[in-house]
Amino acid sequence: MKKWLIGLAFSIAVLAGCGNGNEEGTAEKEASAENNAAELASPVEEEHRIIAGTVVIAQILDRLNLDAVAVPETIKDLPARFDGLPDIGNAMDPDAEIIKSLNPTEVLSVSTLEYDLKDKFEQLRIPVDFIDLTSIESMMGEITAIGERYNRAEEAKALNAELQAEMDAVEVAASDKEKPRVLILLGVPGSYLVATENSYAGDLVRLAGGENVMGGQDAEYLPSNTEYLYSSNPDIILRLAHGMPDEVIEMFDEEFLTNDVWKHFNAVKDGQVYDLEEELFGTTAALNVPEALNRLVEIFYQ
Repeated sequence: MKKWLIGLAFSIAVLAGCGNGNEEGTAEKEASAENNAAELASPVEEEHRIIAGTVVIAQILDRLNLDAVAVPETIKDLPARFDGLPDIGNAMDPDAEIIKSLNPTEVLSVSTLEYDLKDKFEQLRIPVDFIDLTSIESMMGEITAIGERYNRAEEAKALNAELQAEMDAVEVAASDKEKPRVLILLGVPGSYLVATENSYAGDLVRLAGGENVMGGQDAEYLPSNTEYLYSSNPDIILRLAHGMPDEVIEMFDEEFLTNDVWKHFNAVKDGQVYDLEEELFGTTAALNVPEALNRLVEIFYQ
């Protein structure tokens, strides 16, 4: 095909040279033929109609200079490039009919929602990819994969390098400090769980130099057993409120006030109990990793 195009350009140039036009006209025709051949030979980037299934995914797309045709409903600020786009409803329960009507080439959601959403998308034959944001490492891997898929490899490389530099700086700063023993509680309306080192919050604690008292576990979260937690003797207790943060913090306060076991924790007696902002500390990895790590460094080594 390439040889044919080159031959075509050459033939056009020769025919033009044999005519009665002046040299300037001949040169213009030669340039035009060459440009047409180059355009035919160059690949045309495929049009993508991506739907961002979560806020974090929208933020990643923006940093990779990728557009979307819809975003999730949210009270959080989204990048300006997505202003005016239709929303698909709540990320945890999106409106599949709206999504279908937008004719997406792909919906990008997160693996933690796959169990709840996969059947719905399959029934409507909506192409979807559930990306893994359960840890910082997996998020960076997904950024690379998305960059390769949509011809944004350089942007993905630059974003990951930026994140890695920030994490390296925090690790260096914490390397000569004594590791605090940390208990992480994840609260949702009506109950709470204990976050292990395999959770995203556990990942952040490790990078900031802390030691999760629930190490050696396979699961991301475990049921709470206050007697067992007391024996773990944490130096610091981190409380993460999700879903309805104000209600969950009230629940935590009531639990720590009425459950007699908590008052015997050294972390409680020493005033080392901290409520972490939901904006910075989600249940899955996000691009605000540097800010979250710096907040933990303040808590651990103040």
